[in-house]
Amino acid sequence: MATPASSDEELLASHELGSFAVFYRAHVDQLLGYFARRTRDAELAGDLTAETFAAALAGRHRYRPEAGSAAAWLYGIASHQLAAAQRRAAAETRARRRLGMERIELLDADIERINALANETSARAWVDRLSPDQRDAVTAHVIHERGYPEIAAAEHTSEAAVRQRVSRGLATIRQRMGARS
Repeated sequence: MATPASSDEELLASHELGSFAVFYRAHVDQLLGYFARRTRDAELAGDLTAETFAAALAGRHRYRPEAGSAAAWLYGIASHQLAAAQRRAAAETRARRRLGMERIELLDADIERINALANETSARAWVDRLSPDQRDAVTAHVIHERGYPEIAAAEHTSEAAVRQRVSRGLATIRQRMGARS
């Protein structure tokens, strides 16, 4: 069984899941801070941290101590995850511009209203009045808290299309709620 005193290299070389958990606990806070400083987005930092550790767990058999420390190997994975996220963000920005869409930033008040809407029994009526594509995207992302990549894969479409559907659906709900208030 791995102990907190085991070296990072020993933890990665072990085939026990418990050893990876020790490695995770030793590095999660620093890695989260690394992403938070670079993205300035707590939710994205959390997602990237999770994706990095998932990739590290899946690929730990490829770690070679002679190539460098385990921490350096982990941050190499983190760097690749960050670069991929930046490419996705740039692609989404280009797609929004091509479609003539502005990014809708939700204010805390918007999020509270949407959360309240999701918790009300009548909330489904607001969502049900959306177009089928928007209704499915808003339900998956806001109510079921699924990520854009997961929804896009399930719907066989791009993340940009899912983001557009969620954005337009939420804008429609906000507009209808505002008109009623």
